[in-house]
Amino acid sequence: MSIMITGASGQLGSLVVESLLSAGVPAGGLVATGRDVSRLEPLAARGVRTMSLDLADEELLRTAFLGVDRLLLVSTTTVGERFDHHRRAIDAARASGVGRLVYTSTVNAETARMRLADEHRRTEEHIRASGVPFTILRNGWYLENYTSQLPAIREQGTLWGAAADGRVSAAARSDLAEAAAAMLTGDGHEGRTYELGGEAFTLTQLAATMSEQLGTPVTYRDLPVDEYAAALAHAGLPAELAEVLADADAGLARGELHTASDDLARLIGRAPTTPAQAIRAALGQG
Repeated sequence: MSIMITGASGQLGSLVVESLLSAGVPAGGLVATGRDVSRLEPLAARGVRTMSLDLADEELLRTAFLGVDRLLLVSTTTVGERFDHHRRAIDAARASGVGRLVYTSTVNAETARMRLADEHRRTEEHIRASGVPFTILRNGWYLENYTSQLPAIREQGTLWGAAADGRVSAAARSDLAEAAAAMLTGDGHEGRTYELGGEAFTLTQLAATMSEQLGTPVTYRDLPVDEYAAALAHAGLPAELAEVLADADAGLARGELHTASDDLARLIGRAPTTPAQAIRAALGQG
C-alpha cells in the first residue's frame, strides 16, 4: 500500500508520519511531501520516500498522486488560499485514481461561523461532490496553541483571549496525528466524518490549570475581539493572522470549538491528552 502525506514538513504532517512508522508501516510505503524537500531529509534518511509538492501546481499533483492508495490532505495554512489549494488536490486525486482521501478539517465545520471554518466547509463540500472515496477528520483546536505561549504567560501571569466563558475541546497534535494514522491504515472509515476533540475547558479553567502546573498565579483576561486582535498584532503577528485568531476566539465563545464527541478517544484507543499533561510536557516534565 502506498500512503502519501501532504504537508509532512509541517508540525501535524510530520507527526502523522512518525505515528505511521511507530505503528509498523514500512518506511518504503510512505511518501512524505512538502514545498521544501530539504526539511524532509530526516525522514528520507529513515527510508521514507520524499517529494517536493506545491498544491498550486495541479499538473504536478496529478503526476504525484498516481499509484497512491491513501492520501492525507493536511489543510494548508494560508487563509484565503486554502480552498483553491485543496480544490486542486482533490481534483488531482480524482483524476489520478487515489483510493481514499483523508482530509484534516476543523471541528463543527458545517455550522461554525468563524472565518477559519469557511474554507474547510467549502473543501468538505468539494470532497463530497468529487466522487473520491473519503474520510474527514474535523480536528479540534490544538493544545499547543496555548502551551506554546507558556513562557510569556509565566512572565506576565496572564492568559489573554476573547473567548468569554466558551468551552474549547482542544487536543494535542500528537493525538490528532495518531487518529489520522489510524484512518490511513484502517478500513471501514469510507464516507465517515469524525469530530475530534479532547477534554473541554474554558480559558479561565485553563489559566487555573496553568497556575497549578507552573506554580505561579495565572489569570485569564478577556478582551473585546478587536482589542485582542490589536494585542496579537502588537505582539508581532501579521495583522490578518491576528484578526483570524481573534475571530476564532469569538467562535470559541459561541461554542464553535467545542464538541461532546468521543471520536478521538475511540480512534486512538485511549483518553486524549489532558491540558495538565500537555503543560507538563511543554515544560519538559513528562
